[in-house]
Amino acid sequence: MATLKELTNIPDRITSGHRMCAGCGAPMVVKWVMKAIKPEHKAVVCNATGCLEVSTTLYPYSAWTDSYIHTAFENAAATLSGVESSYRAMKERGTVNEKYKFVAFGGDGGTYDIGLQSLSGAMERGHDMLYVCYNNGAYMNTGIQRSSATPAGADTTTTPQGKESLGKPQFGKDLTSIMAAHNLPFVAQTVPVMPGNKYMMDLYNKANRAINEFYGAKFINVLTPCSRGWRCDTQSELDLIKLAVETCYWPLYEVVNGEYKLNYKPKQKLPVEEWLKPQGRFKHLFKSKEGINTIAEVQEEIDRRWKRLLFLCGEE
Repeated sequence: MATLKELTNIPDRITSGHRMCAGCGAPMVVKWVMKAIKPEHKAVVCNATGCLEVSTTLYPYSAWTDSYIHTAFENAAATLSGVESSYRAMKERGTVNEKYKFVAFGGDGGTYDIGLQSLSGAMERGHDMLYVCYNNGAYMNTGIQRSSATPAGADTTTTPQGKESLGKPQFGKDLTSIMAAHNLPFVAQTVPVMPGNKYMMDLYNKANRAINEFYGAKFINVLTPCSRGWRCDTQSELDLIKLAVETCYWPLYEVVNGEYKLNYKPKQKLPVEEWLKPQGRFKHLFKSKEGINTIAEVQEEIDRRWKRLLFLCGEE
């Protein structure tokens, strides 16, 4: 298994100089996923409209060193599945000899919501591709509107907190489980590379397995920090990611050919308020009895999902 020092010596396939926000988690996710592609392989990257796209491809410049396709919000998976099919056809005819890997990136808006139909279709057809969702929990690029990945109670521009509302009333969609239900060879839920933690290399290791070990459609869901949308300091973003794992809001697990495996189990599961409190989008929940009740409901839902996951993983 490669060490962090060894991986830092691998040239990045997304370059510096892009215009993502300082501390944005999306390029961090891309950097380590793309490091999993072996040097002898070329890549085609397909990117749904979103923060990652608008900030890395300001015409006439591109931060991507591989072939790159910007596609519409709703069809990144469909576009890349067409490219992968064309590649297989050309390989059979002998018109292409190079080895390629195919990776799609989309935010939660373009994955959980607008792009769900094309994602489901591509996964069901079994195209040899990896789809990575950088899930920052809202439509951050267009003004921080709620998505179906937005946590319950979050204050967004379309679920504003106030006298008539305590933020988003619904719990976030469990898309990782939905993808697992497609009977894929590899599905995983993870977080960005976090030096100093037990799950430091979880993202890279899962991307490496998905790209190099399994043939067919693969999916990885990455909880990705956004300082603007989460209303937190950039210095604390990875601390919040760690708290998401330690509270079991975002468990680390994988599903290989239908078999669930838990990758990390906290020794002491923290209460979810430890993750909510440092984020400005939840601060209103701590100011009223109704808000405290919402926190309790969120905790109950997290406990329910965690218990179910432990059962699926054979942990209890």
